Amino acid sequence: MALLHSGGKARRNAIFTEQEGETVFLFDGETLVDATPGARALLSLSPAGGEAWARLVAYAAPRFPGFEQQIAGLTLQGRAVMSTGEAEGEPLTLQAELCGGLLRLTLSDAGGADPPRFDHLAQRAMAEELTQLRDTVAHAPLLIWREQADGAVVWANAAYLLQSAHHLAPGQDLGWPLPRLFERTATGQGAARQRQRLDRPDAGRWFDLVSLPEGAGRLLYALPADAAVQAEDSLRDFMQTLTKTFAHLPIGLAIFDQQRQLALLNPALLDLTGLPPDFLSLRPRLFAFLDAMRDNQMIPEPRDYRSWRKQMLALEKQASAGLYQETWSLASGQTYRVIGRPHPNGALALMFEDISNEMSRTRRYRADLELGQAVIDALDEAIAVFSASGQLVMSNAAYAALWGHDPGARLGSKGIAQICAHWRSLSAAAPLWAEVEQFIGALGRRAAWSGEARLTDGRLIACRFAPLTGGATLAAFRLVAPDGPALNLASRRLTA
Repeated sequence: MALLHSGGKARRNAIFTEQEGETVFLFDGETLVDATPGARALLSLSPAGGEAWARLVAYAAPRFPGFEQQIAGLTLQGRAVMSTGEAEGEPLTLQAELCGGLLRLTLSDAGGADPPRFDHLAQRAMAEELTQLRDTVAHAPLLIWREQADGAVVWANAAYLLQSAHHLAPGQDLGWPLPRLFERTATGQGAARQRQRLDRPDAGRWFDLVSLPEGAGRLLYALPADAAVQAEDSLRDFMQTLTKTFAHLPIGLAIFDQQRQLALLNPALLDLTGLPPDFLSLRPRLFAFLDAMRDNQMIPEPRDYRSWRKQMLALEKQASAGLYQETWSLASGQTYRVIGRPHPNGALALMFEDISNEMSRTRRYRADLELGQAVIDALDEAIAVFSASGQLVMSNAAYAALWGHDPGARLGSKGIAQICAHWRSLSAAAPLWAEVEQFIGALGRRAAWSGEARLTDGRLIACRFAPLTGGATLAAFRLVAPDGPALNLASRRLTA
């Protein structure tokens, strides 16, 4: 009892004692004169820092509407009573009065229940937990704040305050109420997620706003979205580049997504398929797209519809595996090369290329080759043509009859060295073939020349060698009669 009595004397200078149940503050202006233990604990739990008055304002202003105006009006009224709204949970009452020049603030339960005794151990545990929560929120790498129904910012974490400091005018300090960073239309609509740009003097940043209802107000989070915006811009630029590239391609491109629905096309597809733009704008599925092409006679007509459907199913499977490539000969005379390739995420890409001109040139080239071969086959002389590298590129029927072999089936497979070796094996020894081999392989300007060779069966042949354009060489052979002009090889072959 003596120790307790002495402990009580240690606070003899305090106005309020430990047994005082109410939460009471006594201020001289903005200076705290005294407070009950519960009131001092309330100040220690305030989210704001600084002096006691600033801590009290940070606690009371969001809960008691018009708190600062009511306090300023006490000089005329002398007394004011404020209460919290129903949205704040259990209602509280704050009584403010001027007593001898001092401001007395009494906080009590509006229900009239007796306030509980103050528990130091419980208060200590609450304070430790609150410190941990404050540190967690203070170090959070995102902006967090609370707004009232009228949009006033009544609380913010350290990241929000730091961001607000960058938007203050030179010489201006943070004050109450806290400054607003984001537009009221963005935060007040109540949408779950919005994106907004926050401009700064040095640079701008993007944030995704997440809004949650909290009583009459809202709790908001601003998540950094610079990386997402940059990735979306890069993707948009890449898609625009691809679109511009595809727009100038002469190849028709149609990309179908995983559900085989048309996802992307280029203008060349409209020209090649003849399909109406309004039909393609509906993003038809693959088989609807192919059906429309069949109705437009842009697909080779099969014998029956069932076989055609099987062919289209095979097309989808082969294109998904990257193996489909066919040439379509249409009834209009056009020729299309159709290529199917797999696309990322299970999509499918079909490419249509008009190769009608290419096929016409190929057919014309083949016809020219056949005509040229027919012309030299009609000659009496045995003709052989060698390229600049010494490869045999052309021969006629008279050559095959004279030398006993037809290289037409394997043109280019034998060079001049092998051909000369064959000529030597069927003729008497002579320096002619060495000169021929050297002549055909020579570079620069060359002059035509001729000679004779005797075959092993005794026949004499006249040989003629002449340069052609591009470094090629013509070799011509004709049988010479014993007592007259050269014989006709074709007629000799017939009599034989």
